[in-house]
Amino acid sequence: MRPYPIERVRNIGILAHIDAGKTTTTERILFYTGITYKMGEVDEGTAVMDWMAQEQERGITITSAATTCYWNRHRINIIDTPGHVDFTAEVERSLRVLDGAVVLLCGVGGVEPQSETVWRQADKYRVPRIVFINKMDRVGVDPERAIGQIRSRLAAIPLAIQLPLGREEHFRGMIDLVDMKAYDWGTDLNGGEFSVGPIPADLEPEARRRRSEMLEHLADADERIMEMYLEGHDAPAEDVKRAIRKATIAGKLVPVLYGASFRNKGVQPLIDAIVDYLPAPSDIPPVAGLHPRTHHPETRAAADDEPFSALVFKLQNDSFMGTLAFFRVYSGKAHAGSIFYNSVKDEEERVSRFLEMHANKRKEVKEIFAGDIMAMGTMKNLSTGDTLCAKNRPIVLESIKFPEPVISVTVEPKSRVEHGKLHAALAKLAKEDPTVKVAADPQTGQTLVYGMGELHLEILMDRLAREFGVQANLGRPQVAYKETFLKAAEGEGRYLRPMGGKSQFGQCRLALEPLPRGRGFVFVDAMKSGLLPKEYAAAIEDGVRESLDFGTLAGFPTTDLQATLVAGTYSEADSTPLAFKIAATLAFKDAAAKASPVLLEPLGRLEIVAPDEYLGDIVGDLNARRGKIDGMEIRGRSRVIKALAPIAEMFGYATILRTLTQGRGVFSLEFAAYDVTPPQVMEGIIARIEGRVGPANG
Repeated sequence: MRPYPIERVRNIGILAHIDAGKTTTTERILFYTGITYKMGEVDEGTAVMDWMAQEQERGITITSAATTCYWNRHRINIIDTPGHVDFTAEVERSLRVLDGAVVLLCGVGGVEPQSETVWRQADKYRVPRIVFINKMDRVGVDPERAIGQIRSRLAAIPLAIQLPLGREEHFRGMIDLVDMKAYDWGTDLNGGEFSVGPIPADLEPEARRRRSEMLEHLADADERIMEMYLEGHDAPAEDVKRAIRKATIAGKLVPVLYGASFRNKGVQPLIDAIVDYLPAPSDIPPVAGLHPRTHHPETRAAADDEPFSALVFKLQNDSFMGTLAFFRVYSGKAHAGSIFYNSVKDEEERVSRFLEMHANKRKEVKEIFAGDIMAMGTMKNLSTGDTLCAKNRPIVLESIKFPEPVISVTVEPKSRVEHGKLHAALAKLAKEDPTVKVAADPQTGQTLVYGMGELHLEILMDRLAREFGVQANLGRPQVAYKETFLKAAEGEGRYLRPMGGKSQFGQCRLALEPLPRGRGFVFVDAMKSGLLPKEYAAAIEDGVRESLDFGTLAGFPTTDLQATLVAGTYSEADSTPLAFKIAATLAFKDAAAKASPVLLEPLGRLEIVAPDEYLGDIVGDLNARRGKIDGMEIRGRSRVIKALAPIAEMFGYATILRTLTQGRGVFSLEFAAYDVTPPQVMEGIIARIEGRVGPANG
């Protein structure tokens, strides 16, 4: 028997911009649900969910941590995610397996850049959300502005189901507009004791007005509420809760709550809202996938009596158990000792035990059920995105797509003896984090490690030393340039050469044409059926794809183009797939030389918040870095500057901004898109790669 009915299970994530209070809020939830006996603090490095040494030292979340708690006879599985843009892959993989999310907004900052990013990620996976406006005790808090930004920046319809009781240093609690009761924490610093009573007389008219607004919004989403609203009847609290839940799960409305997690105010009503308004696994449509052999669509409903299916969403190196695999059970149940079939790799293996995770601590369980988020010792060759299922009812669930890394560093071991250890450690880190790529520099043969940003790579190197005992020297960070073409061109490749006592012949003609940014590579076989055997056309595509990896100008990968096979000649006696593969590389090289090849550089979306008096210095410095100002706005007493800037020009910008603003400016930078590099900059990059000039300054 499962310990909790599936209707009483909630799988939720805590999402937000960096420093909005995600981990602090999670720590309070764990304390009030009785999982921990003492509240951990991020600033003191004692937060349960920030268990990595790097997280405790820096006071930020780096890896998504899973835990389980219980509230009002409900089981809540929580994943606390990072807010820093360098670790956006952790948010991506968490959202793939979650049923609902709590999005935290800072009451002062409102909707910040990473808030928009995680909101877009949640939109992609259609995850229902509630919003918790945190830090209501801070000076300059403006919750009305934050609600307006939910509409304007996130294109969502907010539904305020609470009214704050005071703000800034006078923030005491909130009025629940559903039950029409006041929750008042007064001066209790522990947050465990609060009074629930009638609404203060001076706030009664405002509360009535706000409740009427709430019901008006709900009437658009629920017919029963609409009938009562039009007839002038006040809707019972149970009907209002049912309507809010229905509208939230459908994605029509986003309930908004208030609190101050650091001051321990507003967390208990937030947990109530998680239980009341976010979906259970059974409220989510059946998960869709494909049969691995027939490729016919398959579905699995969230029920224990369905065939077993689960998705591996995270691998994590563990000092005691080697590698742990985190997975979400979508359907069916299994017990320890079951044989799991990996439908992606066509392998099966017996799993001896399952683990319920609490950050980096674990509790062994004997049986798992639909809706569970669990971990296990990893199977052989298991990767993020693999599907585990029953072999007699196989299914492949949609995998997780991760962003491409945008910067790289060269890594060398400090001694020759550690060379093998370095590569083994990097392979483990790359398997754990899909946004880490390890490759050899085609020019120098050095080991390159690609990541999402400077902090990402810094953490990786720190982990190399601490977890694997490998000391490494790092080169300067470099951005991950790409190449593309500006115009269409055709090229021909002909290969005729004796090999192994037999002639090898292949000839083809390719047409290359540029595609819009972000489209990647498309291969089209435009030859009439039967003119060229399929295996030769496939070999030509392989040859073109191989050519993409080495570029035309400076050895960077080529992207955003379409290659069309327009002609091909073969010989019954002498043609082989290898000959056509080589002919394709020759044809690609011939066409590329005529297609105006250019470098693409990654641009970052930059948001700077600084006092108004430093505006001129900041804008002047941005112009020198080839930044383009997108807009400005006033936020409290500060100026917010939004810009697009080449990531190559932004290395070390934190120090520069501190100098320009006397330590009073902050910024966030996230990858936006690739764009064509200006000719003079491109010439300098190519010259440096070819060794004609020294390394660039800065």
